[in-house]
Amino acid sequence: MEQTTSEKILDIAQSLVIAGGYNGFSYADISEAVGIRKASIHHHFPTKAELMQVLVDRYTQRARAGLKAIGAHVPDPAGQLRAYLAYWEKCILDASQPFCVCAMLAGEMQMLPAPVALLVQAHFETLAAWLASALKAGQDARLLRLDKTPEEEADMLMACVHGAMLSARALGNPGLFAAIVGPQLERLKA
Repeated sequence: MEQTTSEKILDIAQSLVIAGGYNGFSYADISEAVGIRKASIHHHFPTKAELMQVLVDRYTQRARAGLKAIGAHVPDPAGQLRAYLAYWEKCILDASQPFCVCAMLAGEMQMLPAPVALLVQAHFETLAAWLASALKAGQDARLLRLDKTPEEEADMLMACVHGAMLSARALGNPGLFAAIVGPQLERLKA
């Protein structure tokens, strides 16, 4: 199935956000990459804020679907956490998605239009809730040992994952991601 122009615009915008953040690209950059006029982009997304709202919403929906798929295919809560971390490790190693869009935007929260910032925040709340649920299920099944509440452990693991992405990126060492997050999962084993 061929991609629509809107999907192409969103895909290019996502790669530009990952590369340079919200303020790191313009419609001119998208125009050049997609091969359409800026006016055509404005036809699909009248403002950059609207483009980013659709982009973050699409990204969040895909993330939710991915988390749901992990839950459906991996019955063991500890395995679910491993699958989540393995997903990011693979993405970072093969550069298919070297950074989380919402993590990149979170670094610019004060500069984002309010509707975009709210969507970014909602993404992190959804991710934290999923992680907390997996951690609690692992604790209840005596597969995981938590030092803090599932919610606190989820926040720490989420920060570790995104910090590991940042460190791997800053140092140009994709393998650093696994070196940082691996011990966190080991720490949680019962």
